[in-house]
Amino acid sequence: MTVEIVKDGHVWTIINNRPEARNAVDPATGDALVEAFLAFDTDDEARAAVFWGAGGAFCAGWDLKYAATLTDREQFQAELIDQLAFPQGANAAPRGPLGPSRLELSKPVIAAVEGPAVAGGMELALWCDVRVMAESAYIGVYCRRWGIPLIDGGTVRLPRLVGIGKAMEITLTGRKVPAEECYQIGACEKVVPHGEARAAAEEMAHEIARFPQAAMLADRRSIYETHGLSVRDGLRVEWSNGVAAVLQEGAAGADRFASGLGRHGDYGKI
Repeated sequence: MTVEIVKDGHVWTIINNRPEARNAVDPATGDALVEAFLAFDTDDEARAAVFWGAGGAFCAGWDLKYAATLTDREQFQAELIDQLAFPQGANAAPRGPLGPSRLELSKPVIAAVEGPAVAGGMELALWCDVRVMAESAYIGVYCRRWGIPLIDGGTVRLPRLVGIGKAMEITLTGRKVPAEECYQIGACEKVVPHGEARAAAEEMAHEIARFPQAAMLADRRSIYETHGLSVRDGLRVEWSNGVAAVLQEGAAGADRFASGLGRHGDYGKI
């Protein structure tokens, strides 16, 4: 089984489990990852997910050993280019070359990065809402050396996190970018000791899952939907998302606060 799901209350940990290939993604793994994340997004009990790679690597990208078996140009075109062309039509399955990179989920996903998250693996980490990296982990456009471009969202998401200039430098040189630098430039949100990325990400996921969900999901949605809008248009989107959440759960939350819960920044009992 190349993809495993571990459920702990409201938190799912979705595991890319091809350690013999440094968790590089072949077609079967990509399909399994899409299936797992869609199942998470549609499960009423699931609130937050952690994306982790087994065996000390997050993901080494697209499985080049598999690609090397497609020596016939027509076979390469049929099995890769044609099948993975950007979906057309509202009902087309949004499967990216590495699986879930084109999905737009309604719930948060946290990447737990140990070891390499390179080439398409970097793009999968960037697809997540938050990245927790072990201090020994790193990202990089390692596909630069093989003449393979970023086609799983790397050129879209990296500059939104780190700015155009830094994204250009990282992408054009294909160099290794260690975890501490990722944190400094905004490519990850937390750095933890080696071997602790999964535990730290799962702890964060459980913390997110504790909160009233409608407001949290409304804020998450607003952050994505307002990107690139003018301030006025962004405020309209934020208001629309926020009002629905307030009506759904805000009054109950205010009542809990009035009863004495959550005072002075104490979120232990909310």
